[in-house]
Amino acid sequence: MRKLLFLIALIFSNLAISQDWNYNFEEAKKLAAEQNKNIVIVFSGSDWCAPCIKLDRNIWQSDAFKKEAAQDWIIVKADFPRKKANELPKDQTEHNRKLAEKFNLEGSFPLVVIVDKNGKVLGKMGFKNVSPEEYIKMIHAFEKK
Repeated sequence: MRKLLFLIALIFSNLAISQDWNYNFEEAKKLAAEQNKNIVIVFSGSDWCAPCIKLDRNIWQSDAFKKEAAQDWIIVKADFPRKKANELPKDQTEHNRKLAEKFNLEGSFPLVVIVDKNGKVLGKMGFKNVSPEEYIKMIHAFEKK
């Protein structure tokens, strides 16, 4: 019985800090305006870019980032997979391409772009081999400028 209760508690604790990625920037901007939050856009090559995969595993999936994102940011993922098995719907691929034309002209992967609720760029950064807490501080540093 104790094991069952522990398992239930573990499941609910994970649900409480699950990530709420957005995949449409315009919808994210509406949410950001309603909630008075900044937006964190992540440009990723989820199935071919080693630093992108590491960033996802070490930062985006961390409890620290999930908690911080839930209270402070609207998060948007613009993925550019290359493998046929991971291909996105055509409309999502086109949306991500247009988003890259606006915020990632250099074609950098990974690229994290912090924008305000109106879409004004506050800062950009890539992969950093740091703890989730350090990465969160770097994001917040752009917001304070």
